[in-house]
Amino acid sequence: MSPVRDEKDEKDNSVPKMLCQMDNHLACVNCVRWSYSGKYLASGGDDKLVMIWQTGKYSGMSSVFGSSTKVVNVEQWKCVSTLRGHLGDVLDVAWSPHDAWLATCSIDNTIVVWNALKFPEQIAVLRGHTGLVKGVTWDPVGKYLASQSDDKSLRVWRTLDWQLEETITEPFDECGGTTHVLRLGWSPDGYYIVSAHAMNNSGPTAQIVERDGWKTSMDFVGHRKAVTVVRFNPNIFCKRIKKSSEKPQQYSCCAIGSRDRSLSIWLTALKRPLVVTHDLFANSVLDISWSKTGFELLCCSWDGTVAFLDFTSDEIGTPLTLEEKQKLHQNIYGKSLFLNNSNHNPAQIIETPAMLKLQQQQPKPRENGTQVNVTPVKQTQPLVNGDMSTPVKQQYGNKQIETRTPDGRRRITPIFIAPQPDELGEAPLPFSTTRPPMFSSSTEQSKIVVEKKNEVTVPHRLDDTRSRSPKDISKKIEGPSTGMTPIQAMSALDGKSDKSKSSAGPTSAASPSVEKSIEKENSQEKDSNKPKSLSVKRKLDTGDKIKRPRKEKETSRTLFTTPVAVPVHVHSATEKESTSKIIYASSGLQLPVVSRVTTVQISGTIDTDSSLVLELENNIPAGSVTLHKLRCVRGGKQLWESVLGSRGICIAGNSHLACVACEDHSFSMFSPSGRRLSPSLVLDSKASVLHCSGYFVMVVTCQGNLFVWNLQSMKAVIKNESLVSIISGNTVSISSSSLTEQGIPVISLNNGKSYTFNPDLGCWLIISSKQDPLDRCSDYHSCIPKDNTDVRDSGPLALLQSHKHRAGNQASRLFKSSHTLQQASTTSHIENQLAAALVLKSGKEYKFWLITYVRYMVQEGLELKIRDVCDDLLGPLYKTSTNSVWEAHILGIRKRSLLEEILPIIGTNLRLQRLFTEYKEQLDMVRS
Repeated sequence: MSPVRDEKDEKDNSVPKMLCQMDNHLACVNCVRWSYSGKYLASGGDDKLVMIWQTGKYSGMSSVFGSSTKVVNVEQWKCVSTLRGHLGDVLDVAWSPHDAWLATCSIDNTIVVWNALKFPEQIAVLRGHTGLVKGVTWDPVGKYLASQSDDKSLRVWRTLDWQLEETITEPFDECGGTTHVLRLGWSPDGYYIVSAHAMNNSGPTAQIVERDGWKTSMDFVGHRKAVTVVRFNPNIFCKRIKKSSEKPQQYSCCAIGSRDRSLSIWLTALKRPLVVTHDLFANSVLDISWSKTGFELLCCSWDGTVAFLDFTSDEIGTPLTLEEKQKLHQNIYGKSLFLNNSNHNPAQIIETPAMLKLQQQQPKPRENGTQVNVTPVKQTQPLVNGDMSTPVKQQYGNKQIETRTPDGRRRITPIFIAPQPDELGEAPLPFSTTRPPMFSSSTEQSKIVVEKKNEVTVPHRLDDTRSRSPKDISKKIEGPSTGMTPIQAMSALDGKSDKSKSSAGPTSAASPSVEKSIEKENSQEKDSNKPKSLSVKRKLDTGDKIKRPRKEKETSRTLFTTPVAVPVHVHSATEKESTSKIIYASSGLQLPVVSRVTTVQISGTIDTDSSLVLELENNIPAGSVTLHKLRCVRGGKQLWESVLGSRGICIAGNSHLACVACEDHSFSMFSPSGRRLSPSLVLDSKASVLHCSGYFVMVVTCQGNLFVWNLQSMKAVIKNESLVSIISGNTVSISSSSLTEQGIPVISLNNGKSYTFNPDLGCWLIISSKQDPLDRCSDYHSCIPKDNTDVRDSGPLALLQSHKHRAGNQASRLFKSSHTLQQASTTSHIENQLAAALVLKSGKEYKFWLITYVRYMVQEGLELKIRDVCDDLLGPLYKTSTNSVWEAHILGIRKRSLLEEILPIIGTNLRLQRLFTEYKEQLDMVRS
């Protein structure tokens, strides 16, 4: 919506005057400021809060909630961030050049500098004023910040280290009383600061402070009462002031408001004001704002009115272009080093040739038009149930279906339309276009297509099932498949004994399919011509209680039941022998029962010559005894076989070894040629879990004990360690288990937690948890480059944490607490990941998390933690008589190579350039 400049538009009631009313503040609003890009609006008030506003992209017109009058918002503005840091009323707000920082001042005597690229992070809190701070302004090149206070002082702060540069008090010594605000201004060429409420010979002035030496030899004189606000035009103008001069002169334009209700406009090239408007208001002037073009000025007063002044280029001159203005700044103050990062300071100086070379090697940001230093907005997609892995598919129906009811009335079939994603818009129109006012009424026709169907619809009602047979109910319940577990009718649960008789083959660990059993029982029910009612059915069921059928894809799991061990036998009617599924409740583990012949693919592809397969065959009659065989087959040809004296229950193998666990608690191990590596080991109970990786073998017994052996050295890595300490409760069970190539066992439970046992520490370690609050609060995604190949997709830690790629991307937006707490949460989370990768001996994942850790520390400027990492990677510089405990390698990676890789990351933050230089020189010295 463009501004109303014409009196005719002002009197037109159809032209909206107020675009939006924002009522989020809890008390009086003292100051509002547009960002330089026009995208954000900052407001500060007596509620101690600073709010950042942005337009809503998809929001339409809506009335103000709770308003008694018919107030309609033409534009929708949303509070995207609330900044809490002041202890008193916020009186002034100022955006830095490039919109990198936001400075706010308060009656709590402090100035808070916020990171505008990562709200609500605080960059610094400036303390030193002894009175209420009532005004702040930025140096146009970002090197200084100036503030004015009731303590009769103007202070200039360095942005290099946020320390005090100069305190100016002389022009304010004679000041008596105070004003509501003291809003000072800095000229766009950077030469002058003009203060509010100064005195010269007992007369009110606006003091001019020169940048060169902070001298106070000039001032603007003429107002009869104290000056309250000074606002410089954002442009530098060019005009031939003196007729005798041939070259045009460059100068700035300044507007000054006072308690005498007048407004004066000054040009720094003139000794007298350009124009003075007396009695413009009925009370003191509070604030002044220039338009981006520099030819329009808005001024507000304590009396509640706003004045609009319009100027022409003949009156105040022709503004320099943005390129000319930037070139002028570069010629006077040098090239700005603001590199799209809050840690980069536009006033930072590169101190060493190594740092300069590193900066030159870094890729330059892409230029769009003339403005290079604008940070690109991250395109985030809306959450789907907290999951960012699946983007939202925008499916908004443009077609409605119309039918008729039996009485002839029209019926529109309702269509579910998902809520619109709460996306935010860009800069409002006054900052991006000069087209005339546009209004909310539209002549565009609706795109919705009405499809009329020649159908008669009846309202849906619940059917009365009291007079229906169970067969009809069963048919109605089944219906089409919707991906959910089908509801089974009562009559379908009849005949448990018939079900067991009809099952063929030996009992396996996986239960039969629920859908198949329901189809079989329904087919039996269709053959019977005597349907039974539900009430009769319940009376006849006097035998076994009805039990819920097991799920379709039930795998063998470890379960906790009761403290007493009760074996449960499941008999098969088609076999002479009976196979058993035994549950040892004391250990909480369930023994998986294998079928008569078990085959395990070791390597290669099936049905090829390279295929290597282990086969287990049980119950082979041999006269009066029964034997069992384990054989190895390659490409259909048997390589070797071994005879077992006890029935085998599970096998495993690879190119280095083969092993089998038997029912008599014995465990046998074989070489690739089939040679026994040792006599059979005796376990405390039958094996429930068996894995092998490389030369390592892992067994979990039914009594919940863990064994890991290294068959290359024939030594035990983990000896008979109990799982009872990690499996507690009746509902906790083992969901999966694995063994890494380095012989590290991993046990995952159904509560989302994963553990490993460390023999050096002698206890279990938790390495992953789905409910980890640190993972939800971690903002480590913000420091990972977009073009980075994510190694988290491979490795033992990544397999355990595949769920963690979802919500972490939105942690920065969802986290509602202070930035300090989120910073600590992110640091703790990355340190946990680093330690877990080290315990699992995963070198690639350790390197990834170490680099991510350094990136985040550099981004946050945490020098102490960065130095700790660098010291560990660098190691001792000199050899000493005592033996050093420092090791040059970690997980097969040279530590100093890692240091060489992370040093350029440290160099991206110019504030850490001395740290970069220090370790770069030490690393070069060690290599030489």
